[in-house]
Amino acid sequence: MFATLGMSQDWANKMFKVRTHDFGNVAKGAKVFYEFELQNIYEEDVHIASVRSSCGCTSPSIKNDTLKTWDKGAIVAKLNTDSFLGHKSATVTVTIDKPFYAEVQLNVSTNIRGDVVFEPGSVQFGTVEKGEGGVAKVHVSQAGRSDWTITDVRSNDDFLGVEMLETNRGGGRVGYDLTVRLKENAPVGFISSQLALITNDGRAPSIPLNVEGKVESPLNVSPGALQLGELKPGESTEKKLIVRANKPFKITGVKCDNECFKFAELPSEAKKMHFLPLTFTAGVDGGKVAEKIVIETDLAGGTEGESVATAVVLGGKSET
Repeated sequence: MFATLGMSQDWANKMFKVRTHDFGNVAKGAKVFYEFELQNIYEEDVHIASVRSSCGCTSPSIKNDTLKTWDKGAIVAKLNTDSFLGHKSATVTVTIDKPFYAEVQLNVSTNIRGDVVFEPGSVQFGTVEKGEGGVAKVHVSQAGRSDWTITDVRSNDDFLGVEMLETNRGGGRVGYDLTVRLKENAPVGFISSQLALITNDGRAPSIPLNVEGKVESPLNVSPGALQLGELKPGESTEKKLIVRANKPFKITGVKCDNECFKFAELPSEAKKMHFLPLTFTAGVDGGKVAEKIVIETDLAGGTEGESVATAVVLGGKSET
């Protein structure tokens, strides 16, 4: 079946759910990109050899060039809003050389407005610890209409807050300072969000502003994957977890749903690093054991850390 698909190029297109994207109206200097997600739905490995764009207004790149079965990747199309203005379109050609040669064409379009400029081109929080929040500022300037107004700034994320201050108006120019706050409830992980600037311009009432950053957990548990080895039923092994942070903290609790795990008495003092002893006693059921151990602390927001413990119980009763 795959050999038949390989004779045409339709098999490669089927890995992409979306092959066309319209960025709409974007500001000059804005940092704007779109990820065309693809997934290998075949048994053979897929290798993306290269990508190229028909227009300098778009710079493409590959995210994960080798995909095994069910692996996901993406082709990232980034607009060059500093160098181009007006209505632009580009065809991004994706060249695949394994398991068969094929080319997939992705299409993007946009209108890069020269009258609206972002400085910097996106909201950039950098790297912050969970629970600490953050602040970033962007200046928005418009030239050509003294009555141009930002009426609202919208976000789909409750961990973002925006304050807006008009800095100047007159002589055909308008300026705003946007102060964007990352709230303490921001989840751990990369931030890739977008604000929508709502204006009184009927031709382009909404202008996107990207938000970028990373929220790191202030707590580190190692090893994150705890190997307990092979044990016979009733046999025990002792291990230690190392729990550390940048400031002193207390361990307030440990959660594990498996009664085969026992933990030492929790330390009462606050320290930057704790050693948490644990004992695992193999049960009567044979097979693989995999359990999540959650460590609770008094760090901001009740920050938790976790480790996944695995073991193999030899013999014993087989599960039916």
